[in-house]
Amino acid sequence: MPDVLKLWAQPDVDELYLIAGWRQWADAGSISSGLPDYLIEQSRAQKIGEIESNGFYLFQLPGAHHFLRPEIKLEDGYRKELRPHRNEFHYAGYHGKGMIIFLGDEPHLNIDAYADAFFGAIKTLGVKRVIVLGGVYGTVPYDRDRTISTVYSLPRMKAELERYALRFSNYEGGVSIGSYLADQAERENIEYMTLYGFVPAYDFSQSNLSIQGLRIDNDFRAWYEIMRRLNFMFELGLDLSDLARKSDELVASMDEKFAELRQKAPQLGLDDYLERLGEEYEELSFMPLDDVWARELNDILSDLED
Repeated sequence: MPDVLKLWAQPDVDELYLIAGWRQWADAGSISSGLPDYLIEQSRAQKIGEIESNGFYLFQLPGAHHFLRPEIKLEDGYRKELRPHRNEFHYAGYHGKGMIIFLGDEPHLNIDAYADAFFGAIKTLGVKRVIVLGGVYGTVPYDRDRTISTVYSLPRMKAELERYALRFSNYEGGVSIGSYLADQAERENIEYMTLYGFVPAYDFSQSNLSIQGLRIDNDFRAWYEIMRRLNFMFELGLDLSDLARKSDELVASMDEKFAELRQKAPQLGLDDYLERLGEEYEELSFMPLDDVWARELNDILSDLED
C-alpha cells in the first residue's frame, strides 16, 4: 500500500498531546465523534494532515450499506455535497502546549496499515501521550457523574491514572478500534489510553408503550467530565464553562422528559425505577484538590452571606 499519511505542518511546542475519535460503533453519546468535532470548532484548530482513505473502506456489504457508504446531499436533483470518508489531523495551541485533534472514520479493511499510518503521525509529530475517546450505553442515572473507563498501553501509567477517578476495564469481547490500537501502542512504547464514557440509556420495550426507550445522543455531561480530566492531566487551562452549561441543560432536559413520561405512563413507576438505579450505581467522581478547595471556599462564602 502506498504512503497514505500526509502531514504538511509540524507544531513547534515543547509538549504535544493527541485526542482521537472516530465515527464508529463505540460512539454512544457521540463521545468519539462529537467531542473531537466540538474541540476543533471551539479551538478553531487548523487542519495539518490526513490519512488518505484509499484501501480502508468497503462500499457495499449486503444489509449494512448505510454504515459503509459515503454520504451525499442532493437538492432538486443536484449534488450539493458528497461527504467521503475522512481521517484528519487538526492542531490547536493552548498556553504554550499543543493539542492534535484527530477525527476519522473507523476503517473496514487493512487495519494494520491504518494503524501504521496513525502511529506514524504520532511519532513524526512527537506526540507525548495519546487519548482515544469512546462511549457505551448503559442503564445508569442521567443526573450523576458518568463512569469513565480506561484501557492503557504501558504498565507504568497505571499509578498516575489512578488519580483521575477512572475504572480500569475488565471487558472481554469484540474489540473497538481504540482498544485494538492500544496493542500496537505498547509495542511502539507510546503512552496511550482510552477513555470510554458510560452514557444513560433506558429500555421501555416491555411496557407496551409507543416509546421503546430513551437515550442520550449527545452526552455533554460525559464530554465535560472527560475534558475536566484531560484539562487537569495536561494542565491546559481550558475554559470549560460552555461544556458545563451544556451539561446542566442536558440534565434539565432529561428532567423534563421523565416528567412527561410520569404523566403519560404512571404504570412504569419511574420514581422507584430511578431511585433503584441511584442506589445500585457506584459513583466515581473526579475531584482534584483545586476543585475541592474552590467548592469549600464557595460553601464558606455562602454561609457568611447567610
